[in-house]
Parts: sequence; C-alpha cells; structure tokens
Amino acid sequence: MAGLSVIIPASNEATEIDGCLKRLLASDPRPGFGSGSTPVPMPIDVVVVANGCSDATVQNARALAPAFERLGWNFKVLELAVGNKPAALNAGDRAARHGARVYLDADVRVDKFLLDQLARILQSRKPLYASGTCRITPPRSLFSRAYARIYAQVPFMTHGVPGCGLFGVTAAGRRRWGDFPDIISDDTFVRLQFHPSERILLSSSYDWPIAEGLGRLVRVRERQNRGVDQIRDLYPALCVNDDKPRMSPGDIARLAIKDPIGFASYTSVALLTRFRTAEGWSRGR
Repeated sequence: MAGLSVIIPASNEATEIDGCLKRLLASDPRPGFGSGSTPVPMPIDVVVVANGCSDATVQNARALAPAFERLGWNFKVLELAVGNKPAALNAGDRAARHGARVYLDADVRVDKFLLDQLARILQSRKPLYASGTCRITPPRSLFSRAYARIYAQVPFMTHGVPGCGLFGVTAAGRRRWGDFPDIISDDTFVRLQFHPSERILLSSSYDWPIAEGLGRLVRVRERQNRGVDQIRDLYPALCVNDDKPRMSPGDIARLAIKDPIGFASYTSVALLTRFRTAEGWSRGR
C-alpha cells in the first residue's frame, strides 16, 4: 500500500518526544503524491514504541494524538515493559501500515521539508535506503562542542549517507532483512544491507545530538565501536557494503592545525575509548 510509516522507539524520552513529534507535525509541505500545487495527500502512519519507560514518555506522546488526527495521519503509541531497542523496532514494524519505513530516534529533530522528501523517494519499487543531511545539534558543554567540530569532518559524517538517528527504506529495501536482531548498532546493520549506490542523501537536514561531556562521549564511542565490531563478527558479508574511506595523514594533520582544541578533544575521546576497551579485554582474559 502506498504511504509511509514512521517508527519512533523511545525509552524514557519524556523530555524529547514532544519536540520530535511536533517537528513531524510541522512538516511543510505535507507528504503527498504528484508535483502540482495541490499534491494528493499521502497516507502517513506514526508509531511511537515506548519501551521500558518509567517517566512520562507515553503520556507526552499521547497528548499529541489529536494534532495527528487533525492532519489525517494515523498515530499510535505502543508500550513495552522492557527497554530494548531492537524489540521496540520489531513491535513498530508489526504495527506499521505501510511498506515504506522511516526509523527515527526520539531525540532527532527533522527540518520541515524532510518528511516529504523521504516519503516521495521511498515510494520507489527499488530497494533503497535514504536519509537527510545530518546536522549535529550544538552541544551545551565546551568539551562536546570542540569534539563535534572535528566529528562533523570525519569521513563517516562527510562521505555517503551516515543515517545517524534517522534513516528510511523502501518496501523492497525493508525485505532485505527480517526482524531486527538483538544487536547494539541497528543503524549500521540496516545501512550495510545496501550497496552505496542504493543509498540516497537528501538535501533537507535534521538535527542529531551527541553526548555531553568527556565521560559520556567515551562511553558512547565505546558502545559504537562494540556495535560495529559485533556487525563484523556476526554479519561479515555485510561489510562489503562499507564504503567509509580512511583519513590520510595529511587530512589528520590539517584538522589538527586548523582546530587544535577540537582535535585534542576528539583524539582524547578516541584514546580513552581504546584504553578502556583494551583494559576490558585484559580483564576478560
């Protein structure tokens, strides 16, 4: 059935879910078919999957149900007792009405044009993966701000379609895999289902936050690394689709010279992450 389902897993996101949903509601133009001045409205299905929540995530999400109803969009909030993102994604998939899917983190904020762009490109019958242009939300802490300046320039962020916190697939693309496996990095798992030529970077942007402060950045980076290693171990065949280039020594030197404070922040996170990983491996032996 032509249309688009947006699945939002949310675990204790009471402070974020309102902003996420209101950005969807502010989409302009509304997703539609055709290129005329009055396109035919496209059926939109939004599924929030609250998992393991002990805060007001569910109540805050359901408070916006009338606003979605006024747009003619289907909206539902599911509740899972246990906090588990893959399980939440699978529950959202089971509840979704449409084959084309967008998976959206609750702390992401989409620009007003992005949902329409995603909805249109994902009606293709080809297996495709799409995302908007990722823009790092300005961090509050000075350390994270410095880190973000460098992170925004690494190959993962500047090359291809990273899909941090937001990605969509066509119905044919969704058939590339079954249920989401119980793994750390669902976004890497999905992105690598697609050859680089099947990934589309859209012109509209979205805001995606990074962790605040050195300690949290190290913990997040460590988890990201474990997630990528897990994909390599469990799904080695997918790694042929990894097109992320390595930074050359010249590129690294230019970043260090251009922004020494940012570079020091970024490398300190990388080194501490490596140290923690090595220490954990040593203890594990």
